[in-house]
Amino acid sequence: MGVRSAWRELWRSNPEPMPKPRARMFGGAQSSRLTSDWVTSVTSADQEIKGSLKRLRSRSRQLVRDNDYAKSTVRVVRNAVVGTGVRLQAQIRRQRGGKLDTRLNEQIEKAWSNWGRKDSCNTAGQLCFADIEKLAVSSMCESGEVFVRIVRQKFGRSKVNFALEILEADQLDEDYQSPARTAGSVWRMGIEIDRFGRALNYAFLSRHPGDTAFPTQAKERRHIIVPAKDVVHLFDRASGRPGQTRGVPWLSSGMQRMHHLDGWEQASVVRARASSALMGFITSPEGELDPGGEVYDNERVSGFEPGQFKYLQPGESVSIPDMDSPTGEYEPFLRAQLRALASGVGCSYETISNDYSQSNYSSSRLALLQDRDNWRSIQQLMREQFYQPIYEAWLEMAVLSGALNLPTYETEPERYEAVRWVFRGYSYVDPQKEIAAQKAAVRSGFKTLADCVAENGGDLDELLVARQAELAKLDEMNIITDTDPSAVNGSGASQYKPVNTIDAFGDTPPPSGDDAGNVGEEESGNY
Repeated sequence: MGVRSAWRELWRSNPEPMPKPRARMFGGAQSSRLTSDWVTSVTSADQEIKGSLKRLRSRSRQLVRDNDYAKSTVRVVRNAVVGTGVRLQAQIRRQRGGKLDTRLNEQIEKAWSNWGRKDSCNTAGQLCFADIEKLAVSSMCESGEVFVRIVRQKFGRSKVNFALEILEADQLDEDYQSPARTAGSVWRMGIEIDRFGRALNYAFLSRHPGDTAFPTQAKERRHIIVPAKDVVHLFDRASGRPGQTRGVPWLSSGMQRMHHLDGWEQASVVRARASSALMGFITSPEGELDPGGEVYDNERVSGFEPGQFKYLQPGESVSIPDMDSPTGEYEPFLRAQLRALASGVGCSYETISNDYSQSNYSSSRLALLQDRDNWRSIQQLMREQFYQPIYEAWLEMAVLSGALNLPTYETEPERYEAVRWVFRGYSYVDPQKEIAAQKAAVRSGFKTLADCVAENGGDLDELLVARQAELAKLDEMNIITDTDPSAVNGSGASQYKPVNTIDAFGDTPPPSGDDAGNVGEEESGNY
């Protein structure tokens, strides 16, 4: 018997087919009829972004213009991250002793504050530095990115050859193609990067590509090549992919939901209006009283208004659709869509919708604390990508312009670049418990007073100076309040007790000390 005959006999004795071996893989990677419409790709981050970036930006802006919840999202992010602005605290220390150099720190802070006026820090003379901060965060959320160009030139009353120009993301030509200016580099969506991915140059359009309604007669170059040292490219790199060159709008994952929500709301309003317009139809053997009616382009026009009754021709009938929708569908659908949008942005549903009807104190507090973690993450991004680079470039030009006299800046610039950015603080969720916890943390050495004050957006040095002046004014006017722990204890009783006096029971009170009669070391003789 040959080999083929042997296999044939084996197959006849086992007519059922042998099971095929299955390859081991993750369930999410298997292909079946249920996942046939799951379209995926293995392209790079820039390849995926390039074909979608313009449409994503335009749709995101349309939503922010026309959708209340999308507009609220951008406003919430802006207010939660920068609030009314971020304050600078110079942290220059003396070379001997390591203490803060108050004179130099105040000199730098004053110069920074003067430069931050709108006629000085902005090339257009329209935005103060606090406005630039807000616009940068709003643009990063709405458009995915924003560009801040450093212009080394005086504007307005500025004493520093330094100003900022805010450029929208559209003005960077993502279709720019030109030979690379440096060996080994390549132009990628308007940015020239080297082989390590570092930005070298930016190709900006001389005018906004959508600014066609305001033509100019002046001849100008189509592109302006700006070196990377003069550009602050702000977008969330940490939440993207490695090698990603451009930023995408933060609303991109929720755009379809918001678009469908707009359609749902519009249909609901139209249906409600139609169902509330009570109308009646009358038929008679004679037909309409006015058979002519209004005629436009050989077609009869019928207008319907609430409470109106119309006459019909003999034999005509009217079919009125059921305009009533199932009750209780709108609000659950709205909440589901907004929860998804909030999750994509990184905040809670209650923050965007201002709807606390479905939450209690504990859940609202937990959501608020989680939101703050996200806001602090964005603040860290702003500190590293926006504030610190701009400050370091400003400080250099302030010294070169003679606005600041820093003796050893040329040899040790790092010493003068030490700065602390004080972001907006967040109010207490449960003040009584949180203040008690901060007090215990300070007494235990786990925190400093400066940490506690900074968490609420304050400055310890300013607080102490103001506190000292307040207490001196109270002493001068001989006023005692329960906010002075040296005069009144926590229960409001005076800390001062007369010595060697007899109380109402004829007993001599203990020496001055706390309420329990404990005295200090000097009073007890223990030195």
